[in-house]
Amino acid sequence: MQLGFVTALFPELSLREILEFAAETGYDCVEVMCWPPSKAERRYAGVTHIDVASLGDRELSEIDSAVRSTGVKLSALGYYPNPLTPDLAESEAVVLHLKQVITGAAALGLGTVNSFVGRDWTKSVDDQWPRFLDTWRPIIAHAEAHKIRIGIENCPMLFGKNEWPGGKNLATSPAIWRRMFNDINSNSFGLNFDPSHFVFQFIDPAPALMEFKHRLFHIHAKDARLDQWALNEYGALANPALFHTPKLPGLGDVNWGRFFSVLTDCGYQGPVCVEVEDRAYEGTVELRKASLRQSATFLRNYIPKE
Repeated sequence: MQLGFVTALFPELSLREILEFAAETGYDCVEVMCWPPSKAERRYAGVTHIDVASLGDRELSEIDSAVRSTGVKLSALGYYPNPLTPDLAESEAVVLHLKQVITGAAALGLGTVNSFVGRDWTKSVDDQWPRFLDTWRPIIAHAEAHKIRIGIENCPMLFGKNEWPGGKNLATSPAIWRRMFNDINSNSFGLNFDPSHFVFQFIDPAPALMEFKHRLFHIHAKDARLDQWALNEYGALANPALFHTPKLPGLGDVNWGRFFSVLTDCGYQGPVCVEVEDRAYEGTVELRKASLRQSATFLRNYIPKE
């Protein structure tokens, strides 16, 4: 396995600066954010370290030079919008850009793009399933044509008032994954598995890892702390932001020893990228760098340097 991190927490740094820091800190790879250049609509969104819409020979050469000089690889390209938003014009633009990210990954010689399936948060899973299939079958066909795998993260996107009650991502549970992969049965369609999103759903990640081991394209290492006092106050039917807190690996309720025990049994040998969404470390660039040093120290107990 390769230890990496998600570049979203450094919007003010260039890709080369990020790769240099990763090399200094002992990381093997980074997942590179590829939003279209714009103002972010939420935390960690709207970050562009590779602009795939203007990825020409010069840009490809510069990226290759930075990778070679630092020795830090690109694990995947990341773009996490809502392709199933009820705003159809927005959805069309999102799908177009996602296809550009797929094309860009192929041009860079990469194998994986990570994203969300998306969701209309006002509708049930069944009510929007036909639209999911109509939207995602052409995306996966585009990925197949470019020999790219799409890793879908299992974050429910159910934290803000504009995401209630359904959240903005369908792919939140093993039951939905099973249906999703049955209806779009492609070797280019899989998971960017993040165990932290199972904490507040009270789901044990181990059985899911085993069942979907052939769909594990990429792993996010993020933790989450369940606050029982808040759960007692608001109940499990409340917005999850009221009773759980994203944390650095090792500072929450994920059992990392068991997680990696099962992950290695699955035969997974790919990237594991730290995703920092811990507000205690957000204040400055130096704090965010410190969060990655701390996370690397913790995770190297499970991921030896290759």
